[in-house]
Amino acid sequence: MSFQDSFKALSDPTRRQIIELLRNGKLTAGEIVDKFHMTGASISHHLSILKNAGLVTDDKQGKYIYYELNLSVVEEILSWLASLKEEK
Repeated sequence: MSFQDSFKALSDPTRRQIIELLRNGKLTAGEIVDKFHMTGASISHHLSILKNAGLVTDDKQGKYIYYELNLSVVEEILSWLASLKEEK
């Protein structure tokens, strides 16, 4: 995971909406798809980018895959952004 990958993933409005959804807890891919007017394949692509950037984790439970926000990466990004405001 790199900041470059994270910021690139966050540059897309659909992926930011997925992050917002996951803020409230883990969801299955189907639950995420239901919130959008696009195909499951498109959402799967966005989830893959978020996962590769380290922003989202997945956990297979039976026949479902649950996606969850990776708060440690989010906190790392926020910490870096906050450090830009610190006085030297």
